[in-house]
Amino acid sequence: MSWLFGIKGPKGEGAGPPLPLPPVQPGAEGGGDRGAGDRPAPKDKWSNFDPTGLERAAKAARELEHSRHAKEALSLAQMQEQTLQLEHQAKLKEYEAAVEQLKGEQVRVQAEERRKTLSEETRQHQARAQYQDKLSRQRYEDQLKQQQLLNEENLRKQEESVQKQEALRRATVEREMELRHKNEMLRVEAEARARAKAERDNADITREQIRLKAAEQRQTILESIRVAGTVFGEGFQAFVTDWDKVTATVAGLTLLAVGIYSAKNATSAIGRYVETRLGKPSLVRETSRITVLELLRHPVQVSRRLLSKPQDALEGVVLSPSLEARVRDIAIATRNTRKNRSVYRNILMYGPPGTGKTLFAKKLALHSGMDYAIMTGGDVAPMGRDGVTAMHKVFDWANTSRRGLLLFVDEADAFLRKRATEKISEDLRATLNAFLHRTGQHSSKFMLVLATNQPEQLDWAINDRIGEMVGFDLPRREARERLVRLYFDKYVLKPATEGKQRLKLAQFDYGKKCSEIAQLTEGMSGREISQLAVAWQAMAYASEDGVLTEAMMDARVQDAIQQHKQKMQWLKAEGSQPLLPSSQAE
Repeated sequence: MSWLFGIKGPKGEGAGPPLPLPPVQPGAEGGGDRGAGDRPAPKDKWSNFDPTGLERAAKAARELEHSRHAKEALSLAQMQEQTLQLEHQAKLKEYEAAVEQLKGEQVRVQAEERRKTLSEETRQHQARAQYQDKLSRQRYEDQLKQQQLLNEENLRKQEESVQKQEALRRATVEREMELRHKNEMLRVEAEARARAKAERDNADITREQIRLKAAEQRQTILESIRVAGTVFGEGFQAFVTDWDKVTATVAGLTLLAVGIYSAKNATSAIGRYVETRLGKPSLVRETSRITVLELLRHPVQVSRRLLSKPQDALEGVVLSPSLEARVRDIAIATRNTRKNRSVYRNILMYGPPGTGKTLFAKKLALHSGMDYAIMTGGDVAPMGRDGVTAMHKVFDWANTSRRGLLLFVDEADAFLRKRATEKISEDLRATLNAFLHRTGQHSSKFMLVLATNQPEQLDWAINDRIGEMVGFDLPRREARERLVRLYFDKYVLKPATEGKQRLKLAQFDYGKKCSEIAQLTEGMSGREISQLAVAWQAMAYASEDGVLTEAMMDARVQDAIQQHKQKMQWLKAEGSQPLLPSSQAE
């Protein structure tokens, strides 16, 4: 029994597992007789074995058999044996589970390898198909190129044939015309010879006929003169002797002269009245003032304008916050000035082109309930001597407005420049003096609004007549983003959503795109941004499907940036610097 040798006894004996007994060698006892004479006997491996351990184990077994704990020790040994067997079975099951897990892992690895193999085969098939498709397209393109070359060659041959036929036809026509001309010349020459011969033959008869006709005509004229003199003399003598006829004739001629003079002056006065009250001066390019002719032509539109409510002064106008606050105060003050029938203040708006000066002037007039009239300084200089008369007509026409007139002069520096310079002509100087004369005092009939890109060139007397100066800067980033969104909605998004035009929009983030464009368009004016939106619309119209994509918008933005840089280079080459926003100027 293993427990006798593997477990310590009650008294602590039995220190280890049992050792096998050494085998008994035949002739061991008499081993000293073999070769004892010459060499020692070989050393055996059990020669150092100590049998005391076996003796102690046997003794412990005998003591355990006679002990009262023998059965408990036996049951304990059996339980240990069962525990070892259970542990062995558990290890066996763990080994079997490990084997099953290894088999499952092997199946998964094989499936993964099969999937990779299928994926690689699919990729290779796709690459092969793409390559074959590429070859097919290349062959098709080559065929198209060959067909195109063949068509071009045929077209060239046809054109050469047509040119040859046309040259032959032209030569034939020229030959026919040449022959016809020769025949015509021969015919005319023959007719001239025949006519000359006939005239030579009939020269005497012709001269006699002319002489008789001249004598008869002379006799007729003399008789007519004689008769007319007799009649006129008798009539004049009878008229002079009759004083009643003389008095009536003199009175009739006097009344006729007075009537002609009165009609001439009345016609001039009526014409001036019509031109002042009902017409539009030649210098005014655009006006919201209603004329009789416009009322007769468009009665519905005129009625709508009369019944329309005052608009917001900043509706559709995008400016910086500080400038918006200032111009809003000006609009409120102007509206209250009109209500109270007080005198208007003159305003000077200066800044780069396209920053909203003209648009704000129109909105200011509509907000205040006034009429507006727009004239350009470049129209005054070409008028020469007529400029003074035209200027007086403008102010006479402005003083007849019942609602008040906002007179907007764009490019004012074109004719209101300094009089001390030698570049200004005498006619333009006289027109400027007439303008200064009519604007010497503030008026309750009209309000003067000047706009210029170069305020330093204005005459000092003009600056003395200005009551408010407003600078319009280039839009900053926030204002540019508002402008981009405004014009994008007006020219692109609204036509695309209404569906009335051939315009569609691709799917992308419009708000994010407008912000990016506002970041890229630094230094551009509001007019340049509106032109950019119109360019987007035109690009969509020019496309095959009418769809405006994000790439198309980016391309137009880059073109606009390059054009703006080119304009700045031109300005720099001319020696004039554009007005920059305050943020850039700093």
